[in-house]
Amino acid sequence: MTIEIVKKATKTAATGEDDTAKIVRDMLQEIEEGGEARAREYAKKLDGWDKEIVLTRAEIDAAIAQVPEQAKQDIQFSHQRVKAFAEAQLASMSEFETELSPGLFAGQRLIPVNTAGCYVPGGRYAHIASAIMSVTTARVAGVKHVIACSPTHPDRGVHPAIVYAADLAGADTILSMGGVQGIAAMAFGLFTGHPADILVGPGNRFVAEAKRILYGRVGIDLFAGPTEILVISDETADPEIVACDLAGQAEHGLDSPAWLVTTSRKHAEEVIELMPKYIERLAEPNRSTAASAWRDYGEVVVVDSREEAVAVSDKYAPEHLEVQCEDLDWWLKHLTNYGSLFLGEETTVAYGDKCSGTNHILPTKGAARYTGGLSVSKFIKVLTWQRMTPESNRDVGAVTARISRSEGMEGHARSGDDRLYKYFPGEEFDLGIE
Repeated sequence: MTIEIVKKATKTAATGEDDTAKIVRDMLQEIEEGGEARAREYAKKLDGWDKEIVLTRAEIDAAIAQVPEQAKQDIQFSHQRVKAFAEAQLASMSEFETELSPGLFAGQRLIPVNTAGCYVPGGRYAHIASAIMSVTTARVAGVKHVIACSPTHPDRGVHPAIVYAADLAGADTILSMGGVQGIAAMAFGLFTGHPADILVGPGNRFVAEAKRILYGRVGIDLFAGPTEILVISDETADPEIVACDLAGQAEHGLDSPAWLVTTSRKHAEEVIELMPKYIERLAEPNRSTAASAWRDYGEVVVVDSREEAVAVSDKYAPEHLEVQCEDLDWWLKHLTNYGSLFLGEETTVAYGDKCSGTNHILPTKGAARYTGGLSVSKFIKVLTWQRMTPESNRDVGAVTARISRSEGMEGHARSGDDRLYKYFPGEEFDLGIE
């Protein structure tokens, strides 16, 4: 196997990680103890927001009135596709009942969580699509109460387009609060009386850390880090399109990795040469952000074969994976570690991020090795049940008793013993009693 790193990243996902845990942990503790009043204090201190937290119907309607008609149509376009994809996901799941042995019936139920908290970033960028991705998917899953929260701006509160998207998608409550205080409000049921069973949505490192700390007490969608893109290309790929997509994702943040894996050294050199041009097209501050991200986190790898490309890509396990190569079906069959896959030049990460239908809340930092992104299934508990006839206890009860005694768990064994004595009086069983 020949793998040549033509451009090596000088930083990794672990670079520059500072200890945000104590800051976030202290904030969560203070808000839990101080309740809504402490959350309001943080909202005023960090975001300059001292108005009401829960948006009323009149305030929602006033915000919606500020959204241009074309923007509303675009949000509706996105919502329709995300909703349709989520509905198809739900249809692929099923409850069932099966007879495992005579008289022993077991089954599966699909039960939505009661309350979902959907975080929608709104600081540097107004993540309109995140409201659609999270709230829509929760609503399709059948979640009873969906809360959306988003950072405020002192002059207008939550971005009007975010308000429109969250309302269209079906949020029951919209909170004018972001950051750790927003996560805490949803987790602890502040302002709503509905503590979240699961927290979903992207956010900055403080939001991500808050979700990490709360995980276990509540569910979360995934552990999220800076957004990532990896493009696999061959000699047939257009270097201009590849460079465009890499630069487009690098604008997310100073620490957003952009990776290229290619079977063509010539193509790799062309993309590297083109990157400054495509970064320069961006306006500030995106231009400087993308330039720093490409300089520090960009990486270009040349391999000898598509099998090597798959091995390298699966090791990165990128959040977003584009394939611009021949024989796309082969790549679909062989690639296994990615958050979302974009096959062919005709599609791109940007489409998935905004409106094509698949969810854009995806695993980063190698988490795609063991999990996918946000889906209907994240909001649904897969619960098992069983029932048995007296006759079916004959085998199950005896086996349970013997295994339990070999484990030293006499109380468990007696649960089997007593049923056998009741259902089969006078019969002898091997119960593992020495």
